[in-house]
Formats: sequence, C-alpha cells, structure tokens
Amino acid sequence: MDVIPAIDLLGGRCVRLFQGDYDQSQVFDEDPVAVACRWAEQGASRIHLVDLDGAKAGKPENWQAITKIVQAVDVPVQVGGGLRDRNRVQALFDLGV
Repeated sequence: MDVIPAIDLLGGRCVRLFQGDYDQSQVFDEDPVAVACRWAEQGASRIHLVDLDGAKAGKPENWQAITKIVQAVDVPVQVGGGLRDRNRVQALFDLGV
C-alpha cells in the first residue's frame, strides 16, 4: 500500500476544512514547505497538494507555496485545485509538478 500525504493550502497555510466549509478551516501549520519536507523525510513517495483557493477561484492561487515545495522536496508533487485549462496544467508541469 502506498500512502500519499495531502497538504491542503488556503491562504498559503496548511489547513483542514470542516465538511468542505471554507469558513470553518483549522490551520495546522503556517509553513507548508516545512510540512512537505517533514513528509518527505518520513518516507512519503510523493506529496499531493490541494490548492483550496484555486479550487474556489477556478485558477491556481498558491503558486508561491507550490513552487517552494517542488524546489524543497526530492519526491514527486501532485497538485489539484483550480486547474481548468491546459495552459495552467502546463505551467505546473513547467514548475516540476
């Protein structure tokens, strides 16, 4: 079995939404890069990022955090949220996602 940790990004922070409600979010960490590095150090084979701002806006919004995470870890990174066209998907591929 391969367990893939997911980091939900909202406003550049790691959060969990209560029943998908953006108004009921719990911040777990202010530094998503540090969280991704911890997952990688603990043996994660890949990391999944969920751009909650992007999902709501219809376009990726947490580019800075995503870029820093991709640069900081040596495991593949997946991203979901706000990907509505090929150009945005290609931009993420160009970042190394």
